[in-house]
Amino acid sequence: MELKGKVALVTGSATGMGREILLSLAKAGAHVIVNYSRSEDEARQTLEEARSLGAKALLAKANVAVESEVLAMVGQAEREFGRVDILVNNAGTTVFVPFSDLDALTDEIWYRILGVNMMGTFYCSRAAGKLMLANRFGRIVNMASVAGITGMGSSMPYSVSKAGVISLTKTFARALAPHVTVNAVAPGVVDTRWTAGKDAFKAAAAERNLFGRVATAQDVAEVAMSLITNSTFVTGQVVIVDGGLTM
Repeated sequence: MELKGKVALVTGSATGMGREILLSLAKAGAHVIVNYSRSEDEARQTLEEARSLGAKALLAKANVAVESEVLAMVGQAEREFGRVDILVNNAGTTVFVPFSDLDALTDEIWYRILGVNMMGTFYCSRAAGKLMLANRFGRIVNMASVAGITGMGSSMPYSVSKAGVISLTKTFARALAPHVTVNAVAPGVVDTRWTAGKDAFKAAAAERNLFGRVATAQDVAEVAMSLITNSTFVTGQVVIVDGGLTM
């Protein structure tokens, strides 16, 4: 699929995987919306890099866990570009809590992680999905995780939230068919800011897969781009990107 002139919203795109996906879309000719909630300096850097690639780029601050902010962001994109063709639900959060430490899992932790990871995916997909249905075209890619499949990961709330993202992928695929495809990427451990300083954690993950390393943001972006550009008859699917860890 030709991306030139398409409009892409990537949540949490100031840094990490979101940034890599957004810049890949910009390189392919898409107009892009850089979303952030706290990392304004990094978001502005990503915005300028996207513009240097020739893309029309818009900066949109929004906490995806707050529906009113999501609606304002999607409205901003519609006013600027007239539509949203591509949505990548990448914004996410976690805490590192051992699964055995149940008492450490406060309500605040649960609500924050479920709010950003799961409800944020729902709010953004519903808002952007309405524009896609009106235009009879759309691509949605959700950032899931192998944690949502295996019941492992950084914490219990994170694992539960990503299982929810996988379910949202399948249910939105039904809700928005046939003109909008909805798929998910489920990475294992990725070398990003989230895992900075957690060398033992990354080394253990690298030892368990078939490549002897953890994924890079580019590894994940390549799969996301394939789902956006090459998968016209694929929907409701989850592509695992973990180097064979869970095969």
